[in-house]
Amino acid sequence: MMAMGPEEIMQRYPRNMIGYGPRIPDAKWPNGARVAISLVLNYEEGGENNILHGDGGSEAFLSDIAGAQPWAGARHWNMESIYEYGARAGFWRLHRLFTETHVPVTIYGVATALARSPEQVAAMKAANWEIASHGLKWVEHKDMPEDEERRQIAEAIRLHTEVVGSRPTGWYTGRCSVNTVRLTAEAGFDWVSDTYDDDLPYWIEAGDRDQLVIPYTLEANDMRFATAPGYIEGEQFFTYLKDAFDELYREGAAGQAKMMSVGLHCRLIGRPGKIAGLRRFIDYAKGHEGVWFARRLDIARHWAATHPNQRYLRPSQMDRATFVAKYGSIFEHSPWIAERAFDLELGPAHDTAGGLHNALARMFRSATPEERMGVLVAHPDLAGKLAMAKRLTAESTQEQSSAGLDSLTDAERARFTALNDAYVAKHGFPFIIAVRDHDKAGIVHAFETRIGNDSATEFTTACLQVERIAELRLKALLP
Repeated sequence: MMAMGPEEIMQRYPRNMIGYGPRIPDAKWPNGARVAISLVLNYEEGGENNILHGDGGSEAFLSDIAGAQPWAGARHWNMESIYEYGARAGFWRLHRLFTETHVPVTIYGVATALARSPEQVAAMKAANWEIASHGLKWVEHKDMPEDEERRQIAEAIRLHTEVVGSRPTGWYTGRCSVNTVRLTAEAGFDWVSDTYDDDLPYWIEAGDRDQLVIPYTLEANDMRFATAPGYIEGEQFFTYLKDAFDELYREGAAGQAKMMSVGLHCRLIGRPGKIAGLRRFIDYAKGHEGVWFARRLDIARHWAATHPNQRYLRPSQMDRATFVAKYGSIFEHSPWIAERAFDLELGPAHDTAGGLHNALARMFRSATPEERMGVLVAHPDLAGKLAMAKRLTAESTQEQSSAGLDSLTDAERARFTALNDAYVAKHGFPFIIAVRDHDKAGIVHAFETRIGNDSATEFTTACLQVERIAELRLKALLP
């Protein structure tokens, strides 16, 4: 396939608005679990904005200081103290909770914060927690030039490996840029999590590399103790987590198992009044059968083994010639429909049978009556002379044979010939029906019924049947 030139990619829409859609995969969690729970502890203390760290001012994000603003060129003693609470007290309170309840945890570790907390890193490793990367520093990436963000990702990996003793298995920036997911996918992690768009892992294709994405959460997250609207007591946090769990558990019992991420921060949930809600939730979830508490690495390994990526040639990624060659015959002998559809704002939502059908059908519907009549006239008679001469398109041949129209008796063939002649004489175009939706008797009944309609009604009906035929053809080619 040739790469698209600049003039051919202007209409491509990069956002994925379909995901799994109605094709939700069976997660097949270990031991038939109904829900997988990923507890994530963000370790940011010592990596936040601070002039001691070479930043232009103090931190202002996710603390108990209401309405905090960065202090340019100065240290913010209260803010620093709140972050220090997370490292000094909150982390160890959470460490006791997780180790006592035997719940595995994934750490989102800011590399510079980990470097300033050797005892906490040792405790994480002793507990066999997964220590993933949370970037080099806990700062905004949104305005970073791409090359600088790439450099910081590489430095975060280097420093993390030096401090922890092993390369990070996964990545979450949080305060990311539009380039972050692509850049981290290129860096080669088991998983990345800078998305919030699904309840299951999924794959993206970064060049030749298949990258697993494990979506994260900003709502089942203790950050709402520090944002408005948010939680003001541990019981509210517990109630939200319980409600989310109950719904996911119900879906899992119905055969649609999902995953539940819970986002935590040492300086927030590590406070006594807040951690009580988390403790209640852990006890509640552990009181149910079929619950898998897992590190994100465990989820990634399971998904890669159970649901490896399946690459296929996606319509939105094709050049014009490939697109038209592949889909130009979906509407019988009418490649102009694919030509026009190629110029639409195609994206991942059009890489499914339903999505591409919508794009092609739009071009058919917006065509002139004369153009649509040309599509109708391009269709062959059912079981007519073209079929007998084996001059049908491959699609029409398969469709007619599926309904047994390639093995008619002499009497049946004579009946079809008479109906075809009468129908064309009255309406000016062949009788069109999606034969895959009917058996032979149903086709004959429809033929005999519709031949009596007025031509305007039949034109509308035939156009709808053309769209249905196209839909069925696409379903044989795409998910």
